[in-house]
Amino acid sequence: MATNRRLDIRVIPPPQKHPTIFRTFDALAPGESFELMNDHEPRPLLYQFQFERTGQFRWQYVEEGPDVWRVDITKVK
Repeated sequence: MATNRRLDIRVIPPPQKHPTIFRTFDALAPGESFELMNDHEPRPLLYQFQFERTGQFRWQYVEEGPDVWRVDITKVK
């Protein structure tokens, strides 16, 4: 899977993190992906994706802490 872009949300103010992530995801064409970088386990974000974008994404951990978590998020449809 080729990552088309990287989004480091560690530098984004907390109230803007999830809206920025979903804007980035929604701008992808099917088959495109981005790498999300965070300073903690993004499990709540995964749950939000499962609820709000059911069947539209693939979530693959690239790095799982302890200091940095990286996830490839791909739009599948």
